[in-house]
Amino acid sequence: MLDLKALFDKQKIVLVLGPVGLAVLLWIFVVSGNIYSLDINIPIEGRNLPAKKALKEEVPDHARIKLKGTGRALFKTLLLKNFMSDFKLVLDLERISEEYDFYLNDYFERYPQKVVIAPSLEVEYIEVIYPDSIHISLDAYREKVVSVDQQLLVLPSAGYTLVGDPVVTPKQVQIAGSREIVESIELIATVRDTIHDAIAPLTRIMRFETLSNKLVEYNPNQVSVSANVQPISERIISDVQVSIRNIRPDVRVFPSPQSVSLTVIGGADYIAAIQPDDIQVIIDFNKRWNPGQTWYEPDVEVPRHVIEWRDLSPRNIELVVTRKTQ
Repeated sequence: MLDLKALFDKQKIVLVLGPVGLAVLLWIFVVSGNIYSLDINIPIEGRNLPAKKALKEEVPDHARIKLKGTGRALFKTLLLKNFMSDFKLVLDLERISEEYDFYLNDYFERYPQKVVIAPSLEVEYIEVIYPDSIHISLDAYREKVVSVDQQLLVLPSAGYTLVGDPVVTPKQVQIAGSREIVESIELIATVRDTIHDAIAPLTRIMRFETLSNKLVEYNPNQVSVSANVQPISERIISDVQVSIRNIRPDVRVFPSPQSVSLTVIGGADYIAAIQPDDIQVIIDFNKRWNPGQTWYEPDVEVPRHVIEWRDLSPRNIELVVTRKTQ
């Protein structure tokens, strides 16, 4: 019996072999009735996980096995194996309490029905080449709700701005799996991504960084992240009231004028919704008052997502201070 391992090394044959090699393979498929052996990868599936238990350590996804069959059958197996549900090795986990070692060749010799290979492939299982054993470690099953840390960086194009932080929906997801693993997770981050030259509001569907950890289940397994990108504009806002704070109880204080105007710069839609009451023009009497001073430059507090403000008019406020009569 010939060994075609070198010839059929995984599925790279189609990419590696030239026209001559491909012609040889087609010849084997069409006319070869000779018997050969072939080393090939096959999925491993764990079944019947005990109730309220979860895998504590990852197990291999695939094993390397040796098959025997005609050239035609082996070539057909190479072509179809990734598209067939009945091509796998099955491990029955039902009777495991915490730890167990599967010695694969012994296990499949005792339970040949756990080697699932479609009869239509017309190949015969010989043995497992690698790994020789698989260690199974189980832990109590645990569910937990954690917050999502979105990792989307949005870089607006020139003349545009990001209004607020990107918003993730939902803000929390449920994770489940081994108690030891789940209890160690406090926050789950999305994959990192960057959007350049954004010029409009956008939404991006994002998966989680740790999805490669197959021991943890996520519900949902992805979130949406929205960013509010708007063109930069400016707007004059009038009739903003001047507020005097921390006035002493023995005096009355009157600002002159009682209202001012100023220009705000920010996202066009955002600043269009700003009202005069959203802006604070403040003089702290207790900190600023000086009997020899009449005019004061106020402090200005604008909504958080305003890029900047300017052109306060008038720039200085006169404080008229009178004593209260007894």
